[in-house]
Amino acid sequence: MRYFFLIGFCLLLNFSTLAQGIKGTVYSPDEEPLPYATIYIKALETGSSTNEQGKYEVSLPSGSYELVFQHLGYASVLKHIEVGDAYVTLDITLPDQAIQLKEVEVNARAEDPAYTIIRKAVAKSKFHRLQVQKYQAKVYIKGAGRVKDVPFFLENAMKKEGVDSSTVFLTESVSELTFEQPNTIKEKVISIRAIGEENNTSPNGFINGSLYEPELAGVISPLSPRAFAYYKFRFAGSFMDRKHEVNKIQVIPRSRGDDVFNGYIYIVDDLWSIHSVNMFTYKQGFRISLQQMYAPIQEAVWMPVSHNIEVTGKIFGIDLEYKYLATVSDYDITLNPDLQVDLVVVDEKIEKELAAALEKEEKLDKEVNLGDSASVFKEQKRFTRKELRKTLKAYEKELEKREEAPDVVENRSMTVDSTAYQQDSTYWASIRPVPLTDMENNSYQKLDSMAVVEKEEKEAEESGTSRPRRHLGIGKVIFGTTIDLGEHTSLEYKSPLSELNFNAVEGYQFTIPLVLRTRMFEKSLQIAPTARYAFARDKVTGKLAVNYSLGETHFQLEGGRYVSQFNSQDPIHPFLNTFTTLWYEQNYMKIYEKDYVRLGLRRKISDKLSWQAELEWAKRRQLYNSTSHSWRDLEARVYTPNAPANISLEDTSFPSHYASSFSLQIQYKPFLKYRIRNGKKSVINPSSPEFRLSYRKGIPDVLNSEVDYDMLEVGVQHQFEIGVRGRLDYNIYAGSFLNNESLYFMDFQHFNGNQTIIQMSDPVGSFRLMDYYLYSSSERYLASHFYYQFRKFLFTQIFEVRLLGIKENILFNYLKTDQSPHYMEVGYSLDNVLRFLRVEAVANFEDGTYQNFGLRIGIATTLEDLFN
Repeated sequence: MRYFFLIGFCLLLNFSTLAQGIKGTVYSPDEEPLPYATIYIKALETGSSTNEQGKYEVSLPSGSYELVFQHLGYASVLKHIEVGDAYVTLDITLPDQAIQLKEVEVNARAEDPAYTIIRKAVAKSKFHRLQVQKYQAKVYIKGAGRVKDVPFFLENAMKKEGVDSSTVFLTESVSELTFEQPNTIKEKVISIRAIGEENNTSPNGFINGSLYEPELAGVISPLSPRAFAYYKFRFAGSFMDRKHEVNKIQVIPRSRGDDVFNGYIYIVDDLWSIHSVNMFTYKQGFRISLQQMYAPIQEAVWMPVSHNIEVTGKIFGIDLEYKYLATVSDYDITLNPDLQVDLVVVDEKIEKELAAALEKEEKLDKEVNLGDSASVFKEQKRFTRKELRKTLKAYEKELEKREEAPDVVENRSMTVDSTAYQQDSTYWASIRPVPLTDMENNSYQKLDSMAVVEKEEKEAEESGTSRPRRHLGIGKVIFGTTIDLGEHTSLEYKSPLSELNFNAVEGYQFTIPLVLRTRMFEKSLQIAPTARYAFARDKVTGKLAVNYSLGETHFQLEGGRYVSQFNSQDPIHPFLNTFTTLWYEQNYMKIYEKDYVRLGLRRKISDKLSWQAELEWAKRRQLYNSTSHSWRDLEARVYTPNAPANISLEDTSFPSHYASSFSLQIQYKPFLKYRIRNGKKSVINPSSPEFRLSYRKGIPDVLNSEVDYDMLEVGVQHQFEIGVRGRLDYNIYAGSFLNNESLYFMDFQHFNGNQTIIQMSDPVGSFRLMDYYLYSSSERYLASHFYYQFRKFLFTQIFEVRLLGIKENILFNYLKTDQSPHYMEVGYSLDNVLRFLRVEAVANFEDGTYQNFGLRIGIATTLEDLFN
């Protein structure tokens, strides 16, 4: 009984400390509830918000408080209130914002005053980004999603699943967020509650990012140094808020579409910092609305206290809506001591006389060190935009030099408290800064009951399946399965049906691959035996591959009797070849058989430098067509011989022979940048070009080897942005056989061609219309691939097309060997069609003369999340 009394007393004490504060409703002048109005409590540096119904509820200790109520479009209201031992009900009506327009000279040359405001804000954006050295805050996020509409043929299925137009996704979380310059963000999740699927609509990219950066979640910021290439600006008036004049600036994209904002940004005059934001953008056809409210945490330091994010759009006819509300409270900030100054920014384009006077004053040294730049901020205080950018750039450079890892551009970590998922509804009611709406309350009850049913069904299913885990039923034999053999070991068995294919040499053939995997710490072992049966040859072949990894070193031993394409990169997929052969009688895939042993070694010296080497011995044999079977009898076509056509060889067939060979490839990425997620460092691949050096050697007279050649190749590949949101991918490589004394056709340098309507290989490393083997070379060669993606070109000039997420690209491929003509391909493609397809129209030329035209279909290159 003593224990029950003690527990009851503690609960009563806890309840008494939380059962007090303020609550009420915020209204417009028309007495309409204002959703997502912000309530800022200055003494606690805490922000809260109203819900969709305009209601708010904030728990507070007893005391006297100064509250600021604000909402975009309305004047803020300051209230003093005393909180005792109970909740105080306080309903607030926000008056309309009194917008004043500045007097503007009206003539053809007059510039909108918005431009000088934005120029100063852009010049000072890096200052604001570096102004706070470190901060801690508590972040509450509430998210709700629902299906607004579905195609008629899905309505019954949705009803059976219990899904209607009410909320089908709910989440609440409370986190402690810590930020430290230059890019470290640590998040500790204190409590979390989530029901349903978020579907990659997380708002963290917008909440954890900053509009003072050039981009926010992949969207060009209006305060980016490149902003004037993407936006026009219009002054929409000013108003007073907490003794500060605030400028309302309309942000107008020069070209509507993905990755640009549209709406209003509010700038605090003289400070040139953000007061609030009301904008929207599009990503992959989804509209993302963003509202942010800032508050002066300290004098001249404005920080965001609330975020309201709404994601709406359709995918495959399903109309979706996700809403997120985040409040940031309990700020604890540490200012950068070098930047605790009141800077005056001079726009030299408008304030010409003042700028000229500043130029006559003390000049900045071109080579500025950290101490000098820090002292300049405090001594000079007045800067032209150009001088300020120059000084901040020098200051930031010196800060980077002091960093232990200056090439790390992002360092994020997230930990989840062990009790985060164990909190009940009473807990959430006590800590929730924003009350739930009626729909959210009903949805929680509904989804909670659905989750309970699903859990019971799952437990019943698990308890009813008492068969041994290693049991193989007939279904698993037919369709494949993965069997757990221990805590770190598994056996994967792939279905023979998925590996059933056809070619003109073997007829129908299937493989039975097995993969045994075991992993312990940094060591991993994979053993993969594969059996292959060819019906037309009535022959079984097979191979065994053993892969062993120890940290960054990987060993491979492989051998057996198996078939291989002449191009070891397998330019045509067996399934695709099956279709073209049986339906069109076009047997593009050319294969030979070999008995072989291959030893491989890959070593990653660092993220920037790696190498791989292979040593192989093989006995290689010619194979011939052994069937004329097809699904259609096309009199005009017969299967071509299983010997590829080539311009430099009249006959590519070969006698059985032995071959010993060695290959080495080195990759180097000198300018890599990194991101760190939960302590794991990963490279940002497009941050550096990749340089390649390859060498192949046919070794004569070793184990009866009859090949003797040396081939050297150099190459470079990279992806980078160019122009206004354009992106260029390129891959250039050139090589030469320094010695071609003795080699066979499979030893030639082959190029990734394509003769089918389906394009399955790398779009920036393959040709679209070129024969697979016609231009294979044993001499010198030069090849290049260029792929340029436009933000806006032909069809994407239409806003509705861009809204679908469709991108336009042009491609150019080139090949020249000692024996071939100048081979070129020029093409145009629509990317991200139906979210996952790429459709290309391509023409090819030889020595400038038009040859052919074709359509190609591949996988979209733009598959990405809504939020970066």
